[in-house]
Amino acid sequence: MLDLNNKSILVTGATGSFGHKFVATILERYPKIKRLVVFSRDELKQHNMSLRFPKSQYPAIRYFLGDIRDKDRLYRAFEGIEIVIHAAALKQVPAAEYNPFEFIKTNVIGAENIINAAMDRGVQHVVALSTDKAAAPINLYGATKLCSDKLFTAANYAKGKRDIRFSVVRYGNVIGSRGSVVPFFLEKRKEGVLPITHPKMTRFNITLQEGVDLVLMALEKAWGGEIFVPKLPSYKIMDMAEAIGPDCEHPIVGIRPGEKIHEEMITETDALSTIEFDTYYVITPTAPVWDVEEYTKALDGQQVEEGFKYNSGTNTSWLSPEELRRIIKEHVDPTFELNP
Repeated sequence: MLDLNNKSILVTGATGSFGHKFVATILERYPKIKRLVVFSRDELKQHNMSLRFPKSQYPAIRYFLGDIRDKDRLYRAFEGIEIVIHAAALKQVPAAEYNPFEFIKTNVIGAENIINAAMDRGVQHVVALSTDKAAAPINLYGATKLCSDKLFTAANYAKGKRDIRFSVVRYGNVIGSRGSVVPFFLEKRKEGVLPITHPKMTRFNITLQEGVDLVLMALEKAWGGEIFVPKLPSYKIMDMAEAIGPDCEHPIVGIRPGEKIHEEMITETDALSTIEFDTYYVITPTAPVWDVEEYTKALDGQQVEEGFKYNSGTNTSWLSPEELRRIIKEHVDPTFELNP
């Protein structure tokens, strides 16, 4: 059973949506947390976050300004830290195409900085957040996150005798997150028009809390080198449009550059090293770190079938417009009407 009381945790990119939810969850579930460091580069967001989580009420919390590109700052921040949750990244696909090396400096070089600082400062476990776009990437953002995933999984080969594990969690867009389809549709329905990029488009669905719980599960179960992929329901973009704006027009505007019709989190090639568990999959390290058969037996899993792939378009679990409405009301907009 995972117990983070009396532990010291640092979260990179902690002032983002995931970071807020992760910090709130840790403070609620583990009131005796020793130290919880909010590491990010935006002083205004840190100030706003400190209003929600003041040190006077939460004495374990620390606000630490810094950029993962700055390895010296990471070395200072990681002093006395046992667990690092790496959520910092540049994420906007169009911005990556226009500013490619900026994404490389944050998503790739920043990842390497975290690995080196963690190994040199005595960190015991690092969990890095990934994205569906890292599976068979077709845009630069996805390519940088694939590089990041490879760096973190390969770090387990280079750790020597250090008592440290590196693992990755991979999931798609969080419902209601900035720039995603739900807030976009909620805004556009005021105009009576919901633009559809492609009528056959599908997406996986995950909430912020589910993302946080996946990271906590990885902390509990990881042996080091795994990529954890949750089992999630899918939705069709036309069903989402029906859920949010059934009376709106739905013009087809075409797929944006770097966008996929279906999200993919496990490719057919990944399946060769993928194990299935009750609520998640694990892509095991490509080079041996530990015995895969022993791992599979210890955690009660089974190898997926040859040719398997985990794709939002071929999923077996689907959300209806009615279910999507309930999720939007609970996790995105409490004022959202269930019967528009």
